[in-house]
Amino acid sequence: MPMTMTSPVDTTGAGTGAAAAEQDHIAFAQEVFQRAHSGDAAMLARLLQKGLPPNMSNHKGDTLLMLAAYHGHVEATQVLLTAGAQPDRYNDMAQTPLGTATFKGYLPIVELLLSHGAQPDFAPPGGKTPLMFAAMFNRLEIVQRLLARGADADTRSSEGLTALELARSMGAGDTAAYLEATQRFT
Repeated sequence: MPMTMTSPVDTTGAGTGAAAAEQDHIAFAQEVFQRAHSGDAAMLARLLQKGLPPNMSNHKGDTLLMLAAYHGHVEATQVLLTAGAQPDRYNDMAQTPLGTATFKGYLPIVELLLSHGAQPDFAPPGGKTPLMFAAMFNRLEIVQRLLARGADADTRSSEGLTALELARSMGAGDTAAYLEATQRFT
């Protein structure tokens, strides 16, 4: 009769229970991030009231706020900000919620983040300011809002480029023209 190899058997149950608990925690965390991604503000509010940390982040450094803002979910973004989510917390790719909402062109999210303390000139190390993203992706209304909130058009990226130079490099004609015009009057 041939021999077969078997795994050691855990007769205490300790290892199995710990592994199952860890898998439950991972599944719960994935579900929470999916709720932020889909904008389930009501569920997020209930979980936050029960002690869910508002600055919870995933393996990429994306917070719940980052996911809600990036996907344009105003109500979920509001719930997270009200619960104390940090509006300038950035992920592993040096992106902030304000930067991603700017990139996507979500003006209501941009205004909400600014009203909750997001800094219009904040750039993580190696990242770009929200104004730079707005200029690059031709988000004229957002450029105007950020400048009105004190964003500095002369700030340089880690590559040494201003918002105007980035707009030109991306062919963003509307924002480049606007930034050129504002420079003439300053």
